[in-house]
Amino acid sequence: MRRVVFNQKGGVGKSTIACNLAAVGAARGRRTLLIDLDAQANSSRYLLGKTLDSQEKTLAHFFDDLLGLKFSHDEIDAYVVHSPFPNLDVLPSDPRLEELQFKLESRYKMYKLREALEKLHEYDDVFIDTPPALNFFTRSALIAADTCLIPFDCDDFSRRALYKLMESVAEIRSDHNRDLRVEGIVVNHYQARANLPAQLVEELRAEGLPIMDAFLSASVKIRESHHQALPMIHLDPRHKLSGEFTALYDLLSPQA
Repeated sequence: MRRVVFNQKGGVGKSTIACNLAAVGAARGRRTLLIDLDAQANSSRYLLGKTLDSQEKTLAHFFDDLLGLKFSHDEIDAYVVHSPFPNLDVLPSDPRLEELQFKLESRYKMYKLREALEKLHEYDDVFIDTPPALNFFTRSALIAADTCLIPFDCDDFSRRALYKLMESVAEIRSDHNRDLRVEGIVVNHYQARANLPAQLVEELRAEGLPIMDAFLSASVKIRESHHQALPMIHLDPRHKLSGEFTALYDLLSPQA
């Protein structure tokens, strides 16, 4: 099962959600891969910590090789890095992805990620983190994915962006990936005592949007998690947010 975590709006928690769901699955014994397609490399840093700086191969090298004139190049598993956490591997990003984007798009390489992942059989779960833009790498991820998770901040700006996001996913499904579906909208930074978040969620549900039933609370603890490069279930398994990530993972579609 390949899932892409996607939102064109920045700061909604894409990397945090992707990494923590991956960590929950890996902790349960499922072979899990996190793919970081964002040139900011936040997911890579979150799961690999300081060892990210010493990686000799990243996704930038993979895509750069696709642009080369070589008759053959390494399969995508050659770029996989083991994280410090059992069963959890990473395809890391680096800033060079941004400068490769135009070349890859102009040579229509959007299907290459899907082709590469279809040869990767050793993982039970694959989570794909994407940039905060509908660019070449996000489109490649949506083309390669089975399902899409959309993080949602409980404010009016995020709500307005949500409709455009749904249209973008529908367009990719129509033009490139007929099997792609929105698995759910993940409510993030939820404040249970505030009136507006509950009101927005109920209004979206009334419109028939697939709001996931497990909400992620706003918590300063997540900053500590980022700083220590420890997903919540490893930093503090008893924390409320750890339980919420676990509950969200349990709501995902039955695994293959």
